Amino acid sequence: MRLLHGREAALTAFRHRRAAQHDPERRAIVDAILEDVRRRGDAALADLGERLDGVRLERFEVDRAERARAARELDRALAAAIDASIDRVRAFHRRQPAEGFVTAGPDGILGQLIRPLERVGCYVPSGAATLVSSLIMTAVPAQVAGVEQIVVVTPPRRDGSVDPALLYAAERLQLGPVFRVGGAQAIAALAYGTESVPRVDKIVGPGSAWVVIAMAAVFGEVGIASLPGPTETLLVADAHADPEHVAADLLAQAEHDGAEPVLVTDDAALWQRVEQALERQLATLPTAATARDSLARRGAVAIVEDLHAALEVANAFAPEHLCLLVRDAWSWVGEVRHAGGLFVGETSLEALGDYAAGPSHVMPTGGTARFTSAINVRDFQRVLPLVGLSQAGVDAIGAAAARLARAEGLEAHARAIEARLGDADAAAADA
Repeated sequence: MRLLHGREAALTAFRHRRAAQHDPERRAIVDAILEDVRRRGDAALADLGERLDGVRLERFEVDRAERARAARELDRALAAAIDASIDRVRAFHRRQPAEGFVTAGPDGILGQLIRPLERVGCYVPSGAATLVSSLIMTAVPAQVAGVEQIVVVTPPRRDGSVDPALLYAAERLQLGPVFRVGGAQAIAALAYGTESVPRVDKIVGPGSAWVVIAMAAVFGEVGIASLPGPTETLLVADAHADPEHVAADLLAQAEHDGAEPVLVTDDAALWQRVEQALERQLATLPTAATARDSLARRGAVAIVEDLHAALEVANAFAPEHLCLLVRDAWSWVGEVRHAGGLFVGETSLEALGDYAAGPSHVMPTGGTARFTSAINVRDFQRVLPLVGLSQAGVDAIGAAAARLARAEGLEAHARAIEARLGDADAAAADA
């Protein structure tokens, strides 16, 4: 792991972090895939699936019988774990205020109307394992928001099947169709629609670099909730932190390919103990090769003067996950400004948040936590301003509005306003 000494060195390293820029060559490949799917629909999905995923499918939707069979046959303990995660995530998001407001007064009625999106597409990655938790963390907030139909896309396995655990979750949530399509071609199908895959209003979910490039390319054709990059966790830890817990949390992040695990501490001796704990834990970790690579390539340790400096460094980094493993952790919450999610205290481990704490685990990466948020109910709703002015309201603001319109050279605007003014107010506007 890269070692940074002092606040200034850490700030210099982290302050100007940016989300990963996309390789122009990859973008060109993705653009070709998108255009192919736009033009040829299902035929392109079949050809691309054979070429890129190694399996040719003529029918992409998972039929109801297969979904029902997965729901019946899934290991009961795993099914119960999925149920528990769904229930926790739903209960959390139901606490988010979702209603608008309407106010009435002498000037008329003003307000905001909240309307859910009609159709959302959830992309669920599938590599060594299918990330069933990502479906829960995107589909449940959408359901709470009132989305009418949730479409699921996920790469098929080599035999053309879909992970039964994912199908169980889709059945448990009573989601719309599940399609065996992955990669950039899945994003194209959701954005443009094909003979089989319906066009959606918004796409959510993490994915590979190819998927994220495709999401960026189709933004505007369809809404994109976020462009998740490689996952990252920043731990702020002091002398009171348990080095075994610190090492475990770093490795929980590092076992994701290309992850960015970071430790910021005001105690150099803690880092020495954590380094030893990392080696002990790596010795028995099945994903040690990936974890070692993440630690070596993107991991960092910053040793700073005090915890105030540590929080300043954390805010400059603006991590996806910020974990406070310090004494009296709650007293430092007020100093946190930029983070995708905040995990307070040693028992609030980020790995638990990935599955069952309650908030969605799809959080902003690459420093974008400075200006965006974790997936939540509002990502699946539109806010409609409501204007119902009375004549008194028009008379109260009309003259000023007409003057502003003329200052901007928009005479028709001004005349439209003045046509609604009362006689006295119209005369005042003309004066």
